[in-house]
Amino acid sequence: MSAESIDFKNLTIRTDYKPGDMAYMLYMHSRFYDFGFHFEMYVAESLLEFVRNLDAEKECIWIAEDQGKIVGTIALKNTDGQAQLRYFLIDPEYRGRGLGRFLINQFMTFLKKSDYQSSFLLTENSLDTALHLYKSYGFSFVSSRETNYGLVESRYELAVG
Repeated sequence: MSAESIDFKNLTIRTDYKPGDMAYMLYMHSRFYDFGFHFEMYVAESLLEFVRNLDAEKECIWIAEDQGKIVGTIALKNTDGQAQLRYFLIDPEYRGRGLGRFLINQFMTFLKKSDYQSSFLLTENSLDTALHLYKSYGFSFVSSRETNYGLVESRYELAVG
């Protein structure tokens, strides 16, 4: 693969779950971000809750695969009537090639077709590349807090309209 872009014809984007997806997404969080055991448990619990209660009319997940290997994910979760951007992960080998922007575009298209008035995301404060991408789509910083697992979590919001 070239460093400039991804050959999207070799990628599959799906919106359904297959056995092992949740476990692999948890593995990706743990492997890509060394945020510790408590963060891993937080992700595991939230993934389980998301999959268990998925409302296909208001929520969606996009899973990017390259030859059967998950290389990126993003989800829209209905959180108290707001569209929450969740589980945005790009395999480091695929970063900087347009996959992140492609997945966020999927999120934004679904968001705009839905009845949501606003969207938000929570992200770890040190993820500069992701923060730059979120801001380029109009998400604005609202607040930060230290989590009980020792990270600084920032909230960004977007008005839909």
